Amino acid sequence: MKHHALTIANRNLPEKSLFRSIEEIQDNIAKRAYELFASSGFTDGHDIEDWLLAESELFGKMPVDVKETEKELMVTAGLPGFTEKDIEITVEPGRLVINGKREEKSENKKKGETVYSELSDRVFRSIDLPAEVDPEKVKATLTNGELEVTLPKKETGKKVVIEPKVA
Repeated sequence: MKHHALTIANRNLPEKSLFRSIEEIQDNIAKRAYELFASSGFTDGHDIEDWLLAESELFGKMPVDVKETEKELMVTAGLPGFTEKDIEITVEPGRLVINGKREEKSENKKKGETVYSELSDRVFRSIDLPAEVDPEKVKATLTNGELEVTLPKKETGKKVVIEPKVA
């Protein structure tokens, strides 16, 4: 079993580049969803279906599971074929963003002919977390195509024990 640690961009405050990336992705999905809407003769009532179909055409599937304990959130995502170099993880106190892009190119020369092959696969997921986390303490590993991100929750306060006053 091969275990890889991943680099995580900790974001205590949202950065313009992250918002630009998300905005660009949403614009691309919106353009494709509009094309689907237009191709159906501008039939109303299929907004969500058009959006989801556009999203699935532009990005590969990434099954995600979010589990919560008292002290942490655990997110697992299926990313078969991706390596730690292909994946960028960004964490804000209330959001986890997984962005992956891989490209495989190969060139084979056979009897004077060049054969070229290219595979491009892109995944993107922005997850609103059910609790605030500490971006500085997040850990991520990639094992056999499964990404596991452990996000410790922010401490919201400490329990104070009231001691009796002795007179």
